[in-house]
Amino acid sequence: MSRFRLYDLNPEQQRAATHESGPLLILAGAGTGKTRTIVARITWLVSTGTPASKILAVTFTNKAAREMKERIAGMLTEEQADDITASTFHALCVRILRGDADKLGYKSNFTIFDEGDQMGLIKKVINRVTAKDEKIDPGLAKNMISKAKNNGWAAPEDDETVIGAVYSCYNRELRALNAMDFDDLLTNAVRLLNDHPDVRDKWRARFSHMMVDEFQDTNRLQLDLVSLLASGDPPNVCVVGDDDQSIYGWRGAEVSNILEFEKHFPNPEVIRLEQNYRSTNTILTAANRLIKNNPRRRAKSLWSSVQGGDPVHVVSVPDDKTEAEFVVGEVGAIRNAQRVPWEQFAVIYRMNAQSRLMEENLRRLRIPYRLVGGKSFFDRREVKDILATITCLVNPQEDISLLRIINTPPRGIGATTVEIALEHSAKAHRSLFDTLTDSAFEEQVSRKTAAAIREFAENLAAVRIHLMTPGADAAALVSSYLADTGYFEDLKRSCKTPEEALNREGGAKEILNALATHQARKRGSVQDFLDELSLNREREEDKKDDGTGLTLITLHAAKGLEFPHVFLIGAEDGLLPHERSKTEGTVDEERRLFYVGITRAMKSLTITQCRNRMKFGSAMHCRPSPFLKEIEGEGVHAETYEDIMSRPLDEEDIGFSFASIRASLDD
Repeated sequence: MSRFRLYDLNPEQQRAATHESGPLLILAGAGTGKTRTIVARITWLVSTGTPASKILAVTFTNKAAREMKERIAGMLTEEQADDITASTFHALCVRILRGDADKLGYKSNFTIFDEGDQMGLIKKVINRVTAKDEKIDPGLAKNMISKAKNNGWAAPEDDETVIGAVYSCYNRELRALNAMDFDDLLTNAVRLLNDHPDVRDKWRARFSHMMVDEFQDTNRLQLDLVSLLASGDPPNVCVVGDDDQSIYGWRGAEVSNILEFEKHFPNPEVIRLEQNYRSTNTILTAANRLIKNNPRRRAKSLWSSVQGGDPVHVVSVPDDKTEAEFVVGEVGAIRNAQRVPWEQFAVIYRMNAQSRLMEENLRRLRIPYRLVGGKSFFDRREVKDILATITCLVNPQEDISLLRIINTPPRGIGATTVEIALEHSAKAHRSLFDTLTDSAFEEQVSRKTAAAIREFAENLAAVRIHLMTPGADAAALVSSYLADTGYFEDLKRSCKTPEEALNREGGAKEILNALATHQARKRGSVQDFLDELSLNREREEDKKDDGTGLTLITLHAAKGLEFPHVFLIGAEDGLLPHERSKTEGTVDEERRLFYVGITRAMKSLTITQCRNRMKFGSAMHCRPSPFLKEIEGEGVHAETYEDIMSRPLDEEDIGFSFASIRASLDD
């Protein structure tokens, strides 16, 4: 028996749940009970006679699909819940293709290539079709092929360009292996439904009602798939989303899909879910003031039945070091005053690199934390690369670091050469560096490889001399060395998306900034810097990661989550909105990103802005984010760090201060 009760829903949710037929657009604002409404609609359809097997719900992730099925299982009988299809876009495409792949020239038992398989094949193809002097980075090739497929660009028939030749050969190899990559699943399913009316009619007959979650995140091909599968006249397609939370344009999402829904599905019923069950009205008012500045959006205004709430605090701090110390101090004060667990706190930021100073302060005070949507700053690839480079510049005899950087970026010293050198070094009980630079070893490799080893060793030695000179600007020397080797360009090429490239670049700059700051503050040696980081990492490894504690998270990863107490840091022009957005015309998406950050907060929200941010040891002046001007008004209280520090401490703050001092002394 159904356990569905209409009176549990608010009036707009009821309208959405009981919409009878035809296109339906549910504009579900942040925290307005979107999933609850979708589940209620599915339950209502079944309770009014629609067979459960005729309902299709499409989500973006397996996790979302599982959660939806679990929620549905709590409302319907077990048999009914099992009959409903809740699937990701890619899983749905596999089901469509398995039955009729032969119409596209594939066997029905085609293989699906995951990312590892894909990269392996692309590397083989690159070696086969390119000359020695025209190599292309496999990661870059993969990204370009993916973009081409999602834009509907066929592989070129001629091989005039390197990437064109790689694309063509890669596609031929996939076909020969009877395989599809993840992009092929979507493109081929759309092509199959578009070119074969019998297949399209079969799938339309299978489902009478289709629901799509997070519609603002769909790309052009996903919209095409929805249009081809939607059945009924008019089509019974229900999409749920929020254009104000469309933040994935950099990976192909098109906000126009939800803004222009009527163009694809004429005369839809449009229902706005605006009653928020997450945040205080004070927080929601600030969010509404911000987002109304986006010119292209569906008008909506979030509100809560719970009146009042603490003001939104906007705090101007002197620099990023003070910002981290201030935030950690505020977290401790709130926790002590309200006796709440660490899990109720989140620190949200635009770039992954911003976590470094926060992590250092949290570890110093032994506050448990977890990183969501990213590795610990010190586990990031670019950070490990640069630390290994610095280590080799200080001590080239350190084999582990040398192994990490010897061919990163590629410099003509291949894996076979390194293996031979390792064997020789083990037998002779010498370091890898001494073995590689031994004239006897040079005779065992090709002239080209020997020249590459000599160049690597000479460059390392030249920079090392400067680095060991008293008063040398270590960060500038390391940065210059990395630039000269082509490391930064190689790092950028290996990234899948512009957003990843931006984060990697930020991580690289942040570790160099840490070196510069260390020198400026302590005037210690580069080795002292490496030792300090090693001790920090050892302390971090000692701390069990049980998934509990304060949350450190990027704005992108925070979407869909909520926390009672939120600290949104780095609200500066050039960081949020990011500088790149101004040239690319994506400031609107940056505003939506800020909106997502604000609407994660349930009870309290503190936004910090640095007047100076350290870059390579120097304080660079920062302007406040223009978004801060947009949220100004009643309920938003702006003050400076100096104002806060000049106020007398209350007992809770004093208690936390003493605890902080004790922790520092223990360290």
